[in-house]
Amino acid sequence: MDQKLTHLDGDGNVRMVDIGDKESSGRIAKAVCKIKMKSATLKAITKGTVKKGDVFTTAKIAGILAAKRVDELIPLCHSIPINHVEVLFIPEPERGILTIHTEVSVTAKTGAEMEALQAAAQAALTVYDMCKAVDRGMVICDLALTEKRGGKSGTWERK
Repeated sequence: MDQKLTHLDGDGNVRMVDIGDKESSGRIAKAVCKIKMKSATLKAITKGTVKKGDVFTTAKIAGILAAKRVDELIPLCHSIPINHVEVLFIPEPERGILTIHTEVSVTAKTGAEMEALQAAAQAALTVYDMCKAVDRGMVICDLALTEKRGGKSGTWERK
């Protein structure tokens, strides 16, 4: 692998990447995350009977907010203007698996991969928080970037 870590300078010190000379362009990043839980927990979520309220709406809002605040949470990330954030939930109650898909679009000098990943992670954590009273054994897993488009490196898709 000939690629270098961009957050290290020539001496191996941590640095923020200088994007000052880059052109802004349209970029999209997609991510996924899963939560494994009791089947009864996911059925309660989908029926809207969780005592804390509407889990899907709350988790969606949390994911959107997280995407907008990545620069505050991850030390070397740039502040970028978000055009759109989508957070989708695919429940499989019989299997006790909730899959969260996120998509973030920006017009910026750097990509939105961290924003998409942060949105998926925060949405999952919010589901956990809202349901932990009835299912502390939930497992958040398989957080991954699934696609990125735009910028100098072009398109990348998880196979």
